[in-house]
Amino acid sequence: MSTVPQTITEKILARAGGVPAVSPGQNLPFRPDHMVAYDFPGYTDVMFKQMHDDFGITKLDDPERYLVFIDHMLTKGDEREEKIHQVTRDWCEFYGVTLHEARGIGHQVTAELGYALPGRFLIHFDGHVSGLGAFGALGWGVRRDLLEAWVTGQIYLDVPGSVRFDLSGEFAPGVDNRDLIHAIISRLGADGCAHQVMEFGGPGAATMSIGRRQGLCGMAMFTGAVSAIFNPDEVSLEFAKRVAKTPYEPLFSDPDASYTGRHAFDLSTVEPQVVLPGSARSANTHAVGELAGTSVTKAFIGSCASGRIEDIRAAADVLGGKKVAAGVELNVVPTSAEIHRQAEGEGLLDVLRTAGANIATSSCDFCFGYQKPLAEGENCISTGVLNISGRMGSTAANIYMGSAYTVAASALTGRISDPREVRE
Repeated sequence: MSTVPQTITEKILARAGGVPAVSPGQNLPFRPDHMVAYDFPGYTDVMFKQMHDDFGITKLDDPERYLVFIDHMLTKGDEREEKIHQVTRDWCEFYGVTLHEARGIGHQVTAELGYALPGRFLIHFDGHVSGLGAFGALGWGVRRDLLEAWVTGQIYLDVPGSVRFDLSGEFAPGVDNRDLIHAIISRLGADGCAHQVMEFGGPGAATMSIGRRQGLCGMAMFTGAVSAIFNPDEVSLEFAKRVAKTPYEPLFSDPDASYTGRHAFDLSTVEPQVVLPGSARSANTHAVGELAGTSVTKAFIGSCASGRIEDIRAAADVLGGKKVAAGVELNVVPTSAEIHRQAEGEGLLDVLRTAGANIATSSCDFCFGYQKPLAEGENCISTGVLNISGRMGSTAANIYMGSAYTVAASALTGRISDPREVRE
């Protein structure tokens, strides 16, 4: 065991690298506990072929480390979809890899199935795997370098530094984690945590539910960070106890660990934020009041960042007993089938249906413009993870991003609205 003070990220990587300690800047091989992917043309189908044809791999020593999900392209039911998914099914069957199909968005289902345990190291080609940091695990998006780990069982990475965020206070009504991450981006810039890991702590962090933490960590890439993480606490350890099927070892930052920077945020002072179309860059983020009155035709609550039970409760809180504005289509997509069942059981989906919302089966399809794509000239207010041109359909449509509170409030009025005013 190292006597050098370490952050939780450094401890997880040291364990994964089989060394006593690591320090920022070192390039070392690390053995992930799990290597995750969802099937997507141009990614998994190519890597499947490369593994077999280019590297001659016909058997995996540890197939349980491979996690594969079908959570994209599920909503048209056409021949093209079936062909894409059959390639994945065949690969998983050949290599003895368990396939998780149509159970919800993989970043969420990974946690529900007990893989994102405290102290674990997981990689994915998709950077939103950083959301698993809510559980005290390290989730790292490595893009096509995932193939290196699939083929060799390990991956060389540069050890990142950590930026500490000391959170105090509690969110005011109508404000949540999406407002916090956009406020952070606004203050620090879109590269404010470049190549680092965002570590959240302090008494404010303890007030956040697991779902809120997931949503916060899952958007880390928009600060330039490689990941984000919370130290395990009573909330995350209780979740782990409920879902774990294998032993795990929680790790914690040492009190005297070194950080590349520290920032303090009082959650009670965070206001609702809206991101202008184009990107999540700092210059595009504004307080909701600055954009109030902008008309919207579509509204979307869902994605790996903002379709959890807290988001659905937020929407029901705003829309309960009211109706979505004429001319606005509100689509709500729970992040997983489990969350869908919970929301149904709590009566939340009935509240939203009565208000005029459409409830869709869990998938990633709305978020990347595959299901009900936006048409030219439409304005959409969204809890999706990205708002670059063409992300949700036409390149001539506009995507504004906000929290579930803000999206629901805007759907109610037909224009971008402050949820604190609508809830009064």
